[in-house]
Amino acid sequence: MSKTSDRPVIGIAASLIQHSGNQMAAHSVGQRYVESLEAFSNCLPVVIPARADHYDFKELLSHFDGIVLTGGRANVEPHHYGGPPFPEDEPIDPARDNLVLSLIRACVDHKMPVFGSCRGLQEMNVALGGTLHYRLHTLEGKNDHRMPRYEGVTREEIFALRHTIQLTPGGLFQGLVGRDQFDVNTLHGQGIDRLADEFEIEAVTVEDEVIEGIRLKNDETFTVGVQWHAEWYPEKEEHLLSRRLYEEFGKAAREYQQRK
Repeated sequence: MSKTSDRPVIGIAASLIQHSGNQMAAHSVGQRYVESLEAFSNCLPVVIPARADHYDFKELLSHFDGIVLTGGRANVEPHHYGGPPFPEDEPIDPARDNLVLSLIRACVDHKMPVFGSCRGLQEMNVALGGTLHYRLHTLEGKNDHRMPRYEGVTREEIFALRHTIQLTPGGLFQGLVGRDQFDVNTLHGQGIDRLADEFEIEAVTVEDEVIEGIRLKNDETFTVGVQWHAEWYPEKEEHLLSRRLYEEFGKAAREYQQRK
């Protein structure tokens, strides 16, 4: 492991979580994102609080060599992409939305590496002009991609490999693993509807053709989003694609650090 001062610094966008009956708020990032960045990207993770109104994004990005966009319980609010309003009981996180949508656009302008998982992929698509389906499982021909909800479900069952994705021939993903298909986990209700023009597809589900992987067209660094939770079990061989993506992100962050 390199010295801390030598490792690329990665900003992880926080969610604003309400606790204790909405009496206490916390800027929160899941521990697995931190651990996977340290272990497989050899980077130094730093949490970015969801306080977009307090940032000059050019100045903010000067402190980082890459950005990670995590999953989250709340969905991107539909007014950001012209969708119909959510039901009143839908979890939302406007502070996170305001942070990441500006952050993503700034990263693309600065050619800074970005790696998004689950909600992160959806944010990337919305930030560059794409749209989302509110609930994939309500659409004809689409499967239920949400996490198992039965009583007593274990963490291993939640993050188990549950469907197969088809990797785009000649794409980044296929090149990283030398395979045409891979199995991944699935824990999302929303999904990409119209893909932003600036992205190209890296993977779709075999059964119902839901977009599972995207990459910036003519990408000069690593601007990649995946619909699954890549932070879970990249140390296992059956999760090789996730591990390779973390490694490639770390490589891109080091190259950005050197250029900077």
